[in-house]
Amino acid sequence: MTRRLGAPEFALDDQDSLDTFERLVSDHLALREGMGEDLPPDVVDEIVDDAAKDGFEGLCVRDEVKPADGGAPLPAYAAGDPAAPAVVIVAACGMPARLCERWTRFLSRTHYVVTWETRGLFGPGAGGCPEPGVTAQAGDLFAVMDHFGVRRAHLMCLCGGAVIGLAAAHRDLTRVDSLSIWHGDFAAVAGAERTYHQQNLVALMEMGATAPDRAAAIHPVLCQTMLSSVPPDLAHLVVYPYATADLLHRYCRLNGEIMKTDVSPWLAGIDRPALVVTSRDDETAHPEGSKAVAGSLSDAMLHIRPHGDHISLFKGDPELMNMARDFIDSAAGR
Repeated sequence: MTRRLGAPEFALDDQDSLDTFERLVSDHLALREGMGEDLPPDVVDEIVDDAAKDGFEGLCVRDEVKPADGGAPLPAYAAGDPAAPAVVIVAACGMPARLCERWTRFLSRTHYVVTWETRGLFGPGAGGCPEPGVTAQAGDLFAVMDHFGVRRAHLMCLCGGAVIGLAAAHRDLTRVDSLSIWHGDFAAVAGAERTYHQQNLVALMEMGATAPDRAAAIHPVLCQTMLSSVPPDLAHLVVYPYATADLLHRYCRLNGEIMKTDVSPWLAGIDRPALVVTSRDDETAHPEGSKAVAGSLSDAMLHIRPHGDHISLFKGDPELMNMARDFIDSAAGR
């Protein structure tokens, strides 16, 4: 199976000998003893090929995009009809594109959906210390749009991606038709409350960004914190930027810049239709940040859910996906 998928080989071993992330992946695979022993190789190949065809790799075209300021190529993805109205998914910093698969699959039925993975964290050329600033990360958004021939698009911004999306809109509003902001992580918005999670994460990002050895010191604590707070069916994706101490250091530099950026000065000039979604009980990204942003945008609609947080977004709730599509279509018709 791993050979057919081009994936790294793994060995079956006793659970007690596995490290944190080996246990996490093992739990996700949930391999049962003896499963598949009686299947001939050609049947296994057929099963794997069908799964890959119907998976994220079969859904998307994957390309590598050179950032405008140089550095390692960005893994970028596109799905749907290139002639359809475009949607750019601006995901949370450091998250694999596959985490947005349900959104990509749904929206690409009617739109041309493009997205990318954070600079310096993905792909064989990732590493070093890429420019972490929000302006540089917003530049990656436009580089991806240019690569796929997208002149204008709706920006669908998730969690910390909301800061990147607003930075892009502030930089070049002519390329933005509308925006939707989903449980935005606005930890630095003046006057807005922060959750306990946001307060802790800001402090940890600052520590981890200082130097690789500081990141290594907080790495075990962050691993345990993340593994205890994310749903098991998404954990293998959500914990990606915490997989190694070096990856964590780079993530702290990039996400730390996002979390300390106050978007307030940009909002008055963004006169595009906007949908801002949060919930009353989001303990990850405080709803007050989203309320403040919605109140400062000239053409925003605020939707407050009774329950939910930015992790639950990735499960692809049909009601939320329909809301997103309906908003995008209505904004396009204005």
